[in-house]
Amino acid sequence: MTFAIRPALEWTLRTRTLALGARTLVMGVLNVTPDSFSDGGQFFSPERAVAHALRMLDEGADILDLGGESTRPGDRAPVSAQQEQDRILPVMEAVLRARPGTIVSIDTYKAATARAAIFAGAEIVNDVSGFLWDQEMAAACAELACGVVLMHTRGRPNEWRSLPPIPAKDAAAVVREDLAKRIRAARKAGIAEERIVIDPGFGFGKAFDANYPLLAQLSELQSLGLPILAGVSRKSFLSRTLAPLRGGAEIPPEQRVNATIAASTACILAGSHIVRVHDVRPMAEAAAIADAILANS
Repeated sequence: MTFAIRPALEWTLRTRTLALGARTLVMGVLNVTPDSFSDGGQFFSPERAVAHALRMLDEGADILDLGGESTRPGDRAPVSAQQEQDRILPVMEAVLRARPGTIVSIDTYKAATARAAIFAGAEIVNDVSGFLWDQEMAAACAELACGVVLMHTRGRPNEWRSLPPIPAKDAAAVVREDLAKRIRAARKAGIAEERIVIDPGFGFGKAFDANYPLLAQLSELQSLGLPILAGVSRKSFLSRTLAPLRGGAEIPPEQRVNATIAASTACILAGSHIVRVHDVRPMAEAAAIADAILANS
């Protein structure tokens, strides 16, 4: 059995460098929002959010990805940069007081929030728009000299249901070409290549039929020469696949754990260096097995 060869790379963050490739890193998701698709806002309370963050660290999270605005599809009132910061900064600061040295990633597309979070101790900016939704973000990240995740997306969440679909057979090629453009833009803005990780953006502006071809051909993104982060956790395309096993019923996000582990493991075997998940312990265990397979392939 042959798997994608995952190259050994280094990711330069704000104050440190992470070795990638020998072991899959697990990024734990923490949504400090009242309307997250994945957890129903159960961690909107700062106290519950901090407790959950510490639990994820205990369960094996290498990175905490902290977000203060939902990107689920549909129309909703926008969240201002100040609202976003009011949600995430107290939680991040409490986590760093309790566990100094924790690697925190800020899930934001707003330059103002990125600046505030990095100044407060975050190491990484995870921009789901790939620097497209705030024209100041690329320059801000260059100035902040932090780690960056560039994610592929198409349009805005309120447009996703009406976007023309990517032909399934072209999904990986389209994502690769678009990410190459975003990488060039980031480098032109002054962001060093060793600070960049790419994310194919499963589910973000992609119809159901495009996600599995993208996953199956994920190794094609290695041609971009950068580390790959995969975030399939609890995504709706997994529910669509599971529905026939449940009489056609929608599978709630919290019941998509097994599907998440299966899809994330496939991403690891296809070359992902980092997986972004809501359920850390089972993913950390699955990643250890996948890494052992890769080490012996």
